[in-house]
Amino acid sequence: MVAAQLLLLGLRPGLCPRLCPLRSAPLPLGSRLLFRHCQVSAAKKAKAAGDGAGGASPLSPEQQERIRKNKEAALQRLAERNVPPGFGESWRRQLAGEFSKPYFVELMAFVAEERKRYTVYPPPEQVFTWTQMCDIRDVKVVILGQDPYHGPKQAHGLCFSVQKPVPPPPSLENIYKELSTDIEDFTHPGHGDLTGWAKQGVLLLNAVLTVRAHQATSHKERGWEQFTDVVVSWLNKNLHGVVFMLWGAYAQKKGSSIDRKRHHVLQTVHPSPLSVNRGFFGCRHFSKTNELLKKSGKKPIDWRAL
Repeated sequence: MVAAQLLLLGLRPGLCPRLCPLRSAPLPLGSRLLFRHCQVSAAKKAKAAGDGAGGASPLSPEQQERIRKNKEAALQRLAERNVPPGFGESWRRQLAGEFSKPYFVELMAFVAEERKRYTVYPPPEQVFTWTQMCDIRDVKVVILGQDPYHGPKQAHGLCFSVQKPVPPPPSLENIYKELSTDIEDFTHPGHGDLTGWAKQGVLLLNAVLTVRAHQATSHKERGWEQFTDVVVSWLNKNLHGVVFMLWGAYAQKKGSSIDRKRHHVLQTVHPSPLSVNRGFFGCRHFSKTNELLKKSGKKPIDWRAL
């Protein structure tokens, strides 16, 4: 197209009009403008052709793979720098990818700011107590809670559990009552510390891991739910035959994605005094859990070991 337009002007393609041997007189203004337009068009087409030819990556597959691995290693190092205090080693290896994500960085900043202005439970070194009790691959039972206790010296990183000598809250008292009728020789331990269960592979996981003193659910929807969803998802995808106890609508919603062909799910109402008489008493979840564990070839939980 460009060449044809130049020939109409009496020019050979590629020659400047001032040097063109076919014309001794200067080109009229209109012809010079047309010539300039032809030059620009030709330059644009040449650039486009060059871009198309250079679209392919100059890197070899081996180089691209090396770059990918280096990027992953850099992200891993960044995540390791962001590991929260008190995070169990086996859990860190599997979950460290979350620590450098924007939602988790923002969550940690939020909790740090809250601690500057308010009393926050549990203390920093106990937020992740649940990762210190057993190896992540040794989890056999999961009990899901919602929010940490918000009274002094209660919450210590295990749902439903309180530190000695704090008396057991009402929901935990109801759990003990059910155990006394479900498990032979179970007697009230005289305290509310469930560490003995956690060390046997019972994950006592709240959906939200911190709370402002005396303000229930004050740290909800800040990112903890997303993080604990990742924990549940990892267990769901990487372990087999875990027994999930889902008490109440909140826990049942959080556990709705659990693969029930791969794991066991026991559901009933929450042990709170408001709902305990609607199905928690008599649910026999603790003996049923042990039966399921035995069928899976796993050691049952000694619920009396508190």
